[in-house]
Amino acid sequence: MLLGLHVKNLALIEEEEVSFSDGLNILTGETGAGKSIIIGSVNLALGAKADKGFIRTGEDYALIEMTFSLDNERQRQKLRELEIAPEEDGTLLIKRKIYPGRSVCTVGGETVTTKQMREIAELLIDIYGQRENQKLLRREAQLGVIDDFAGEQAAGAREEVRVCWQSLKALEKEYAGYDIDNAERTREIDLLTYEAAEIESAQLRDGEDEKLESDYRRLSNFRRITEAVQAAGGLSDDSDETAAGQISRALRAMNSVGGLDPALDGIAAQLSDVDSLLSDFDRALSDYMAELSFDPQEFEEIEERLNLINHLKDKYGRTIPDIAAALEKKQKRLLDLSDFEAAKSRMEAEIGKERDALLRSCEKLSKIRKAAADEFTKKMTEQLLDLNFNQVDFRARLTSGPEQAGPDGYDKVMFLISMNPGEKPRPLENIASGGELSRIMLALKTVFASKDEIHTFIFDEIDSGISGQTAWKVAQKMGKLARDHQILCITHLPQIAAMEDAHYCIEKSTDGQRTVTHIRRLTNAESLEEMGRLLGGSRITQATLDNAKEMKDMAADWKRGA
Repeated sequence: MLLGLHVKNLALIEEEEVSFSDGLNILTGETGAGKSIIIGSVNLALGAKADKGFIRTGEDYALIEMTFSLDNERQRQKLRELEIAPEEDGTLLIKRKIYPGRSVCTVGGETVTTKQMREIAELLIDIYGQRENQKLLRREAQLGVIDDFAGEQAAGAREEVRVCWQSLKALEKEYAGYDIDNAERTREIDLLTYEAAEIESAQLRDGEDEKLESDYRRLSNFRRITEAVQAAGGLSDDSDETAAGQISRALRAMNSVGGLDPALDGIAAQLSDVDSLLSDFDRALSDYMAELSFDPQEFEEIEERLNLINHLKDKYGRTIPDIAAALEKKQKRLLDLSDFEAAKSRMEAEIGKERDALLRSCEKLSKIRKAAADEFTKKMTEQLLDLNFNQVDFRARLTSGPEQAGPDGYDKVMFLISMNPGEKPRPLENIASGGELSRIMLALKTVFASKDEIHTFIFDEIDSGISGQTAWKVAQKMGKLARDHQILCITHLPQIAAMEDAHYCIEKSTDGQRTVTHIRRLTNAESLEEMGRLLGGSRITQATLDNAKEMKDMAADWKRGA
């Protein structure tokens, strides 16, 4: 769950810190007070696109920090895969610092990319607002809902379909190479024959290029190497003027007083090691100088061979194994072109087998989806009836067929709904209003609540377009969902606010020069006054407060009895 939010220098927020509780956290405030900024700060912390426009005027950066407690093992396992460790008490700190032109994201003290931040966010929190309502109208999103409802079984079958689809497309792409006439086939045979002979005649050996490049580098720098070796040899022979000669004299002097002082004996031993190392170096250098030679013919042969290999690399691959693979591919293509009709028939048979495998996978996935769609329809209908859709007829209709086969299977999904007796169900996007979509989305989240491993939901004005008895139904659904989940709900409806387990007010103030947004948790008395404001009127009267208290009492009675 989300334990706390700390925001600094973000838009109208100077610095605010707030702690949240489990259950239903209600956020209210006047229009324009900055409710969207609070949700925006959460989105930014979780990887949304950021720019310098978010930074409060006059400041160098904006900072958002969110503290979560981990609710299940799946969250912890995913974090371990990302090499991120929570604190010993099971909490996790997510931080994003936004500068002009860049931002820095950290999770558990480890720097992560915004993409990784979004992956982690998907484990911790779900944010729903009117934009998500609109997504529900898209057919591809509706198919995703059914797959999500079906769970791991659908995910495995969908991956199987995707693999079959990719294999089929690869075969079809290869088969396109057989759509040629005799003249084109003859030209391709001639070209392949030439290219294969060019590679074969080179008789390349693995690792040959690396050795040749080493030899070429040595011979092309022969003069520099010779001068360096001779200079080093002149400094390490045994003459008295060299370093080796001086160390040898020093060692003789130290040995002359050997045994007189243990400390001095240790120093003499170190000097002896240096003398031995210099002797070894001198012998190795002498051996190297004895073998050092330059053969102009050998250098020319190495240069020519390297030029040939590099020419082949430019044409056929970056490495010798790549060139060998290219040769194998060309030889196979030559064989196929030489026995063209038989090879074409074999390819057609392979494509047929792969298409059959794809359709079998699609059928398997379709059966899973149909079973899930039936169960989903039943559960959605139950939840919609609870939300004051008294005569609702909701259906998740699947249409399937081989002609629709693709990487996601061969099913199309359409959500249909009728909200009036005698009316035939029609596509969701054709008839649902904003308020109805809000309730449908809430029903959807309630259906998924038992399946979801995410504990925290944020609803941003999901109650728009509803009032009266319907608002009470939505409030009751929120209250029920909040028994097992943490919910942060921005609302303007007193019926929903009355169901709160914790009530926060978002306010805007000004000193005449700067405007600042604040968020604070309300006391019971303050919550009652805020409820009075939501109920409307130019001023809050005792009657308004009595009405607010009655709503709170009704909500409390429902929570105790539900």
